[in-house]
Amino acid sequence: MKSARTPDFTPWQSFLLLAGRVLMGWIFVESGFRKLIGMDGFITSLTNRRVPYASVLGWIGAAVEFFGGIAILLGAWTRCAALAMIVFVIIATLIGHRYWEITEPAARRAQQSHFWKNVTIIGGFMLMLVTGAGRWSVDGWRRRR
Repeated sequence: MKSARTPDFTPWQSFLLLAGRVLMGWIFVESGFRKLIGMDGFITSLTNRRVPYASVLGWIGAAVEFFGGIAILLGAWTRCAALAMIVFVIIATLIGHRYWEITEPAARRAQQSHFWKNVTIIGGFMLMLVTGAGRWSVDGWRRRR
């Protein structure tokens, strides 16, 4: 009886790390950019959620989201960016997806889904923190120099 073998993704490793970074980084680049160009609306939403110092923290959060997303996408200072993004996503999740406070069932399920999606994203950034950016990245280019 033959035993099942684990597939060898070594030849694909650089491509898969690049694709993973692009997929994870792009959503934060796009969302952070929208916040930066519509800062008044974003700060209003934070104020409505009773976030202290919303006008300062809004700018910090939007900048971390946008520039952290770019760093992840490019694979530049990836481990630092992944750590920053972990902290950002934890804070954003606790501000924006407090499903346990919602009584309407459909809205509660939607926010619960967003909450756990963000927990999954945190797991992806944890993996990136451990693996780094890979060969096809700014970090990989700097390492080879």
